[in-house]
Amino acid sequence: MAPKVLISDELSDAAVQIFRDRGIDVDFQPKLGKDKDALAAIIGNYDGLAIRSATKATEKLIAAATNLKVIGRAGIGVDNVDIPAASKKGIIVMNTPFGNSITTAEHAISLMMAVARQIPEANASTHAGKWEKSRFMGVELTAKTLGVIGAGNIGSIVIDRALGLKMKVIAYDPFLTEDRATALGVDKVELDDLLTRSDFITFHVPLTDQTRNILSREAIAKLKPGVRIVNCARGGLVDEDALADALKEGRVAGAAFDVFAVEPATESPLFNLPNVVVTPHLGAATTEAQENVALQVAEQMSDYLLTGAVSNAINMPSITAEESKVMGPWITLSGHLGNFVGQMTDEPITAINILFDGQASEFNLKALTAAVVAGIMRRRNPDVNMVSAPVIAKDSGIQISTTKQDQSGVFEGYIKVTVTTENRERSVAGTVFSDHKPRFIQIKGITVDAEIGAHMLYTTNKDVPGIIGKLGSILGDHDVNIANFTLGRSEAKGEAIALLYVDEAVPAAAIDALESSGVFQQVKPLTFEV
Repeated sequence: MAPKVLISDELSDAAVQIFRDRGIDVDFQPKLGKDKDALAAIIGNYDGLAIRSATKATEKLIAAATNLKVIGRAGIGVDNVDIPAASKKGIIVMNTPFGNSITTAEHAISLMMAVARQIPEANASTHAGKWEKSRFMGVELTAKTLGVIGAGNIGSIVIDRALGLKMKVIAYDPFLTEDRATALGVDKVELDDLLTRSDFITFHVPLTDQTRNILSREAIAKLKPGVRIVNCARGGLVDEDALADALKEGRVAGAAFDVFAVEPATESPLFNLPNVVVTPHLGAATTEAQENVALQVAEQMSDYLLTGAVSNAINMPSITAEESKVMGPWITLSGHLGNFVGQMTDEPITAINILFDGQASEFNLKALTAAVVAGIMRRRNPDVNMVSAPVIAKDSGIQISTTKQDQSGVFEGYIKVTVTTENRERSVAGTVFSDHKPRFIQIKGITVDAEIGAHMLYTTNKDVPGIIGKLGSILGDHDVNIANFTLGRSEAKGEAIALLYVDEAVPAAAIDALESSGVFQQVKPLTFEV
């Protein structure tokens, strides 16, 4: 059956057609997003939800979305989506961070020019029949210092345009490396240095707990006198009341804002102040940008629903279609490793460590880690997936750590998962052979070579003669056919394990017979999704 996608906001006909051309059953109801009750009543019928800003994907709506797998936001902002609720439900949330990058960057440059030359006020004055040439004395951008807060995708485009205008650019971004700064042609500085040196400041960061109110009243007090502030990023980055006071006092020469702490912004302390330019969140409002993000979200959602490729996800590591092909067996292996230790561990888990060796360390480790954790958590909640499992594990207080190392053995690469409880540690390792089939290669430090099947049986015993015969005899008595039989031991006469791949689930009577034989220390039936 084809996946079903609901589009509850305005998207272009071309975007709708992308879904149809890819074989998606699409329901285009662009007015539905404004009716939350009607949307909630039908959302359970869909695998995907494509939205812009009018639809509010609240916790209540997500709770009603019993089949939803992905929410695609055409645009960069996901303020209208309850990310934690979606993550706990296992729903991927995607945005389109690159479709409107140029448009937003150009708007920031436009606002900077507008406030530098007081264009809106001069325009209004001239339309009013006045000729106040001496009133509107501006400043040049050439040779001025532009401070860019956030040198990511949009910020880097602003930097490029500003350098073309012969401005000197400095940037504050905790994630900006020296090499990247050199490549961009900017000086990397600390925030306080940027505040005291900049003639213009522009923001290009998301609104997070770390960036909220980054230009606070205290920060505004440090600004270079005569600075001009531009914000086309997110409302809430600037203390608007404190900035209004600084503008009235003349310490800040001007400001240009496209975004506000409360939107729609019908009032603001910045409104009606001299040399303040305001626009109604137009950063992405060009024909090209609106079309780009609509097409992009349609492609991304279709890719995920049809192939499992994940692009620009907010709450899950991205996996390209190419990565999915190469990593697919390793993601499967990761899930099996997690599933194994999850089924073997009856006590509460306090920590999970994942070791990636050799070739395995070169893949997308976030995706592999998510697959391991999902495998572990499925023992307790069969509905978890790679999106929800890390969130549930964190909420449960489980510490997750990863380690990378160069190739250390005969395998080109392998993954080892160790879980810790209050009383013990348990570990299992696996690899992917050239046939692309995952294998278990180590359990409890004992080397094995076990093919993974839907139904398996794990036993432990002392390494003494007659075990194989006893195991085969009991299973044969209960009509259990063995497809693959793997043995391993720590040392001669020491601890031994057996891992059997069987055709059907081992019946309870066979488990009882094995346990009562007096030979086996542990007997554990296992199941895997293969």
